[in-house]
Amino acid sequence: MTMIPQPAEPTAEKLLEIADALLPGHSLDDARITAGNLHHVVLLPGTAAVRVNKRPSSAQEMPRRIEVLREVARAGLPFEVPEPLTPVTRFDERTAVAVSWVDGEEQPEGQGDPDQIRKLLRAVREVAITPRLRELLYAPRDKGWAELLAEQVIPRLPERWRDECRGRLEAARDLDPVPDALVHGDLCGSNVHWSKDGQLVGVLDWDQAHLFDPAIDAALMAWHGWDNVRKAVDPETYRRARIYDAPFDVGHLVGILDGRPLTNVEGYVRSIVAWLEKDA
Repeated sequence: MTMIPQPAEPTAEKLLEIADALLPGHSLDDARITAGNLHHVVLLPGTAAVRVNKRPSSAQEMPRRIEVLREVARAGLPFEVPEPLTPVTRFDERTAVAVSWVDGEEQPEGQGDPDQIRKLLRAVREVAITPRLRELLYAPRDKGWAELLAEQVIPRLPERWRDECRGRLEAARDLDPVPDALVHGDLCGSNVHWSKDGQLVGVLDWDQAHLFDPAIDAALMAWHGWDNVRKAVDPETYRRARIYDAPFDVGHLVGILDGRPLTNVEGYVRSIVAWLEKDA
């Protein structure tokens, strides 16, 4: 496997310089710096979030992902979606963009109102798939995602897990197809913001959005507890969600479904094994 050189980690000072350049005149006194899988993020509470790529691949994908945000924001969802405030801008080896601030905060793991979860899942899956969204988003249907996992991941698992995970993967692959819908792909934890009284405020980080079975998002909402998901969706969606989650954890599965190449197979397998053995 060819290793792509990664840029050195930026200092906090560099990240703040980028935020200042994108949003001149805005105070950085209350700025906070955090990081996700793909981006460093400078948070300017009440104003913006400045996203700075970690890897060359996320820099290349940033313009497309920002176009996805624009298209999703046009859908009239009953909650806030971050919207671009600046063009995607290059800073030496980094690429950055500022998006609008979304209030609220994540809920603790295992907590959630099934009615609010139902509202969120329904709103996302009912977004009209415009020609532009179809052009922007990866649709893994019939593109060999299960075969890729069977060939590259299953053989690398500890022997005691191989047959069981192969059977679980085949069950997910063989589910009857449903019409493609918008899938957020990372619908859990800090990406979903709620008010203090538990009302849905907004949904962040649409980087892993794709077109597939909406039961994927239902499985991701198990952050709030599977019992809350069961109360929020119909029995068939719940069944499908559990089947998608069973092989490797749905969060790992989305890493294939959203169209990103599997560039670090060994790291991906290590993460799956940790999940498999967590409750074994």
